[in-house]
Amino acid sequence: MAIMIVRQAANTLQILEYFAERRRPASAADVADDLGWPRSSTFKLLGTLATLGYLYEPQGRGAYYPSPRWLELAEQVAQADPLPPEVQRLLQYVTAETGETTAISALAGTFAMFVAVKESRHAVRYFAQVGDRVPIHASSAGRALLAQMPVEERQALYRKIDFTSYSTTTPMSPERIEADLAEAGARGWHQSNAEYTPDLAGVALPLPLGGRRLSIVVVGPVSRCLGRRPEMAAVLRKQTNKFV
Repeated sequence: MAIMIVRQAANTLQILEYFAERRRPASAADVADDLGWPRSSTFKLLGTLATLGYLYEPQGRGAYYPSPRWLELAEQVAQADPLPPEVQRLLQYVTAETGETTAISALAGTFAMFVAVKESRHAVRYFAQVGDRVPIHASSAGRALLAQMPVEERQALYRKIDFTSYSTTTPMSPERIEADLAEAGARGWHQSNAEYTPDLAGVALPLPLGGRRLSIVVVGPVSRCLGRRPEMAAVLRKQTNKFV
């Protein structure tokens, strides 16, 4: 089942991403031209955000910029449900030991969303950032989340998944996912091979933490990581055992 995107909400978030990249004030005309939006609706959206206190005019003349209100709200949200400091230490240790990008994931609809990331220092690596999402059915990070759910909850989630084929290795049915979960349980870790992103291989483990369902994944190029998956999984296992 395809996920419906509410355009007004998506546009509001795109405004914030636009300014994060631009890093200087912009007029409504600038925004409309740069994003390819109709000027009338762009003026209305920016005007609404300014009225609500989310944009201001630091230099006047109709040039907008996000107000500190965004930061204040984000800090309040983060402080209410923070990741413990040891999670950041875990990311740094695993990345240092494996040499590959490591991320913590949480469920976001039918996706696994990265809530913390430590990138590899290799020139050729998996580029990832907080907020990136991967399909829950087509990633080891996602299946490590599914493994923490009761069967009934997984079955309900399967009905919401759009089983898109991203490659020849993408799991394409609930039955296949369940078989993969069983194999991972016997193996001791979840693994992937170019299921969603070409030329990437990874391993993941559940990371139950303070009642949360999280997973930790290590990902890198197939050429460097496919044969190293048991080794990377051993590093994960050793470190995550401290959290169980």
